[in-house]
Amino acid sequence: MTQAIKIDEKQQTTTELFITKAKAAAAFVTEVSTYEEAVNYTIDLCGKQGACRLKVSGCEEHLSPDAEGLCETKQEKIIAAPELDKGDYQILFDISTANGFSCIRSGMRSQLAGVDIGFSYADIGIAETGTLVLNCPSEELRIATMVCEYHVCVLRKSQIVADAFDAAERLDQFMQNAPNYTAFITGPSRTADIERVLTIGVHGPLELHILLWED
Repeated sequence: MTQAIKIDEKQQTTTELFITKAKAAAAFVTEVSTYEEAVNYTIDLCGKQGACRLKVSGCEEHLSPDAEGLCETKQEKIIAAPELDKGDYQILFDISTANGFSCIRSGMRSQLAGVDIGFSYADIGIAETGTLVLNCPSEELRIATMVCEYHVCVLRKSQIVADAFDAAERLDQFMQNAPNYTAFITGPSRTADIERVLTIGVHGPLELHILLWED
């Protein structure tokens, strides 16, 4: 019993550190107790934002009717969730549809002008830096979490480790299934490439929302 209490206390401390570091990296962190709560959070976030669509260069010019049609700002909102299992995806799809949003799990290459929300699960959380680790063998998942305006990622508290060394064994397992791709995500996308001015959301999501699930 004493050992179990110590383990629980250690996990709580690790989780609290993760929250602190993730928030310091400008991520939004919210605790949820069910998958339905995570879905409702996502739907609420999508409803509060305007429809996302990157504007194509040249659309401000005088164009032919056909060309102008290509430049129309999309009106529908899109939630992309490529790697959800069938049951979870159906729940998200049904609630999205009921709220007037599109929900997709494939065809990301046709959405390169942007989706509103990318919805995913993290495989590991690293408390030391507030980092999410996503095992991404699927191109669909990689694209969805990069071209979205807002990335909503569910992380089970039991998957949070103290530092990258504690994640080494699982990372090694990911790499055994080559070719593969592992994403380390700390906060929203940011760059200072242009005149050393920090800009958020240029190379990826404008906001990162982490939903901590007590599993």
